Amino acid sequence: MDVEARVLDALDEAETVRLLADLVRVPSITGTDAESDLQDRCGRMLTEWGLDVDMWKLDLDDLRSREGFPGMEAERAEGYGVVGVTEGEGTPALILQGHADVVPIGDPGKWEGQDPFGARLGATTLHGRGACDMKAGLAANLAVVQALRATGVRLARPLAVHCVVSEEDGGLGAFATLARGHSGEAAVITEPTSGKLITANAGALTFRLEVAGRAAHGATRYEGVNAVEAFVPVLQAVRRLERARNADPGPLFADNPLPYPIEIGTVRAGDWASTVPDLLVAEGRLGVRLDEDPADARAALETALADLDDPWLRDNPVRVTWPGGQFASGRLPEGHPLAEEAARAVADVTGVRPGRTAAPYGSDLRLYAGAGVPTLHYGPGDVRFAHAPREQVDLRELRDVTRALALLVLRRCGVR
Repeated sequence: MDVEARVLDALDEAETVRLLADLVRVPSITGTDAESDLQDRCGRMLTEWGLDVDMWKLDLDDLRSREGFPGMEAERAEGYGVVGVTEGEGTPALILQGHADVVPIGDPGKWEGQDPFGARLGATTLHGRGACDMKAGLAANLAVVQALRATGVRLARPLAVHCVVSEEDGGLGAFATLARGHSGEAAVITEPTSGKLITANAGALTFRLEVAGRAAHGATRYEGVNAVEAFVPVLQAVRRLERARNADPGPLFADNPLPYPIEIGTVRAGDWASTVPDLLVAEGRLGVRLDEDPADARAALETALADLDDPWLRDNPVRVTWPGGQFASGRLPEGHPLAEEAARAVADVTGVRPGRTAAPYGSDLRLYAGAGVPTLHYGPGDVRFAHAPREQVDLRELRDVTRALALLVLRRCGVR
């Protein structure tokens, strides 16, 4: 169609890369002032391009009190929601969603002297924290709106663009956006997918384990019980549970060797070098299986750690609590037309029909799906670069995804 050709011609690849670089240069780590700064920038851009923009300050106390609150791990004093909607009749036919926040940089030395927020440009890649997860996807969403504005194309039904915060630590921004009443007939979250369509997400629940010991002087350690040693059978039980929960992952995870990992991310014990430690605190994440009630996943870990065949732990059971992010699983309903519409748009751009798969990590997908908005992931980048040092995104993927999204928007929303 002529209108499709016009919009695709208006997608300026160099301008999209410049937009991505500008987004990466804002160090919008979850919960920081820079996260709010980036939301303000996104809101101003959408306003300049003629969308009806709702930008609001999140009422954190109210959100914490609501049923389904997804939890938070990062401390925050504020947060903002940004939604832009084009002209058109009725409920938005499509939502393009992306999160503005990124994880911390980790060890600066692993960036080999590069500024993690420098947006260093290579021949076919852009490097920087958030380039892959998920500012390339955010840039693609914005570039589609910019091309519609440049061509003067008016959609028959509205397109909504949701820019959210706090995805990395639970999904507070998406939860707040949906609670405010913003919705649509379908949504694409432009998380990195390596050219595939992700139609389902496993969940992930943050847990804390407290393992007791008995303090004693290190010179008479036989009088105490070392909490580090007491943790060994706990870790072994976690690994047994992980094997059992991954025994039959289902066809969407056929190519994934471990779709529901259980990992211990932090371990802290002791407060003095010559004292037998009397407490070990470990924190980690538990993978939630597709369609599994998170309460059942929690019960599985609690039961596995309550039944340990260890004399000390029988008398001093492991304490399990659930702080931080609580991601349920989610999926696009089987047979929903969004998957085929997205696949056709991708094939028309790349010449290859994308595969469909599931992701082993939690995301905002489950919040939109839970609110009755059929949702999938399709976006630029390889998730293996997400959260990693020297994070990067392939700019050819950014180009292809942006073009496919433009076609999907035009076909799903229609043109006046």
